[in-house]
Amino acid sequence: MPSLVKEFLGQKNFAVVGSFREKTRYAYLILKDLLARGYEVYPVNPNLDEVEGRPCYKRISDIPFRIDVVDLVTPPPVTEILLEECRQLGIRRVWLQPGAESEKAIEFCHQNGIKVIHGLCVMLEAGNKKEDLPPPQF
Repeated sequence: MPSLVKEFLGQKNFAVVGSFREKTRYAYLILKDLLARGYEVYPVNPNLDEVEGRPCYKRISDIPFRIDVVDLVTPPPVTEILLEECRQLGIRRVWLQPGAESEKAIEFCHQNGIKVIHGLCVMLEAGNKKEDLPPPQF
């Protein structure tokens, strides 16, 4: 998986899907971390209009830019629904944050030609230290 992580982190445009209401939520922390690292990051949550002054999109399909990687920070049943949207949009890289994955979601990715990373946190793989991260909150 190291080459896949390198490929994903070598992309420019990330969509992060999850809860951004509290600054301790992983989706919020991932958004801030990727932005600080110079990525273009687009938050997605159907209940918010903006996050940190950035537009928050209701759906992945609402983002008016090409998305290289979708990072899902959602419960597995929501993840499974969102993967279908990714497939329909032709998105070929999906990062399932720990807790967002399910066997069904992983199998869906494999069956539909979507490269998938699961069981790894994007913030750790990008260079953060585990002890610097809070306990997971979705």
